[in-house]
Amino acid sequence: MTTAEITSTLSSEALDQLRTWLVNSVSSALASNPVGEPHEEAARRYLEEALAYSKANLPADMKARLSEDIVNELLGYGPIQSLLDDPTITEIMINGADHVYIERNGELERTGVIFPDDEAVLRLIDRIILPLGRRIDADSPTVDARLTDGSRVNAVIRPVAIDGPSLTIRKFAREKLQVPDLIRFGSLTSNMAQFLEACVVAKLNIVISGGTGSGKTTLLNVLSEFIPANERIVTIEDAAELQLHQEHIVRLEAKPPDTEGKGAVPIRHLVRNALRMRPNRIIVGEVRGGEALDMLQAMNTGHDGSLTTLHANTPRDAISRLETLVLLAGFDIPLRIVREQIASAVDLIVQQSRLRDGSRKVTSITEVIGMEGEVVVLNEIFKFQETGVGDNSQVIGELMPTGLRPMFDSRLKAAGFKLKPEIYGAELYQHPNPKRRRR
Repeated sequence: MTTAEITSTLSSEALDQLRTWLVNSVSSALASNPVGEPHEEAARRYLEEALAYSKANLPADMKARLSEDIVNELLGYGPIQSLLDDPTITEIMINGADHVYIERNGELERTGVIFPDDEAVLRLIDRIILPLGRRIDADSPTVDARLTDGSRVNAVIRPVAIDGPSLTIRKFAREKLQVPDLIRFGSLTSNMAQFLEACVVAKLNIVISGGTGSGKTTLLNVLSEFIPANERIVTIEDAAELQLHQEHIVRLEAKPPDTEGKGAVPIRHLVRNALRMRPNRIIVGEVRGGEALDMLQAMNTGHDGSLTTLHANTPRDAISRLETLVLLAGFDIPLRIVREQIASAVDLIVQQSRLRDGSRKVTSITEVIGMEGEVVVLNEIFKFQETGVGDNSQVIGELMPTGLRPMFDSRLKAAGFKLKPEIYGAELYQHPNPKRRRR
């Protein structure tokens, strides 16, 4: 079929054939493109030439959409490029070729984006993971990766994805959020921010706990801003996504096994290796396995100021989760010893939550005091108190101190932070002395 025959009709089949012909033509031209001309400019020039040669009689709006789709296909991420470029979208979920969803303002909605077939979704997955040295196939049907902007990617294919390939992209804001942004969003208060700054500078060991999509990594990025510039930081992640702005940083990323199942470098190995790198701070993006034991040992052996995240719904759940992860290290350690390790290593648990209305807040800041019998004792310093539901099911509540001063307050003072009693809510819990009755 000639190009003229393909374009003599605007049927879906003819447009698909025209699209394929244009993609192949521009790809061939780009392969022989002389060095010097910007890649995108060359792609658009070759595309205009191919369209003119095809003599396709398309309406202007259809031609513009087709041209943009082809440029995205060749240089970007195909049908979802416009979703990636939209700053209001925080997550993209592809459930097969014709079910693409997004998250916007905490709400899920289905888009009109459609891939030609499952093979097109697979090609997109390969385009993302191959430059990173990752692989996905029937023997290894899941993969974690990242885009060049740091957005987190997870892909699952057959045989474990029964209905076709699935791709989830959690986008990061182009402008990194800072403490004033979180205060403006209502994620925390200025008093909580002052307290957390003091804790980071004073080198307390902090665990950020929260559910999936609650904003743990975002909060970890924000807290890392408080680390003094003269300290050496080693970050360890499964897929690198932290965006620290300090100068003295060593970034380590886990490596999956090769096609023969060899050469893997897990998080646990990197945590142990980091101890030999003279770090002032060790930041583990997320503990999810036996590396929790190595992390606790690092915290207990002079590497104060460590930060990490884990999946848990409350500070108490975070303690239980840590216990489970330590036991996954494969050592037969009595549970009491594990709890003593946790109580000795962890100073603070910051609970990040995603509420019913989609908002994200620091709902608890809790001190780990120590052991009492067989139980790890916790002391809540700040909490979110829900008071009702407003318009559009918005959760109404208040972030407030509990009136309790942490046991480690002396460490904050030693670091130069003399926090006023009001930060801990002293004025909220003071009771005026009753007046004496006159006789």
